[in-house]
Amino acid sequence: MLKPSERTRTNARRGRSDPTLPEAVFWKFLRDRRLEGLKFRRQLPLGPYIADFACPSIRLIVELDGGIHALRAESDAARDAWLTANGWTVMRFAIEAVLTHPALLFEAVRHHARLIRR
Repeated sequence: MLKPSERTRTNARRGRSDPTLPEAVFWKFLRDRRLEGLKFRRQLPLGPYIADFACPSIRLIVELDGGIHALRAESDAARDAWLTANGWTVMRFAIEAVLTHPALLFEAVRHHARLIRR
């Protein structure tokens, strides 16, 4: 796997210090191993990319997609392909879902974690 560049690391640090509202809400439920005892990291640099939330132990990335992602479908697909080729599973959720139905998102992540741990 490619080592993240200094620029990628700097952008990840900036994302951790100034999260969007949906990211802050989602992180509140993921931090401190609150979800299935899994340790998640936020704004994790992976090669040339930054994962919104990543759980290295089960190689899971959770992405929260805002409206801009509708315009970036092709680059998101290339990004997901690179991450998948490097052994990660990517789950994408609309940011609106975090604010309106967060329990559904957490249940989807729980379900995936249980499948992986079997």
